[in-house]
Amino acid sequence: MSKRPDPPIPFSGVTFGVATMSENSPHDGEVHSDGDEILYLISGRVKIVLLDTDEEDIDVGPGDGLVVPKGTWHRVDIIEPSQIVYLTPGPNNQFRPLPSDT
Repeated sequence: MSKRPDPPIPFSGVTFGVATMSENSPHDGEVHSDGDEILYLISGRVKIVLLDTDEEDIDVGPGDGLVVPKGTWHRVDIIEPSQIVYLTPGPNNQFRPLPSDT
């Protein structure tokens, strides 16, 4: 489950926050059509999955950062409990629901 020590802070059309994550997101991916998303891993290990592309998944460890390009569907898969800093453009973000079990 993701928890945030402080609520995310929106400013100038961008949301900045730190998420503490021990479980995968409750969605199957997200996309940001307003700009690139910046991610920086403080601790733990995650895999960034770039959906709908031929790009390989990106393993991210402490001290690693990356830019998810504008308009790229992606998700963060948790390998180890992690803390991640995110700078997310908005407000036009979309999320894919998890596949149904039925």
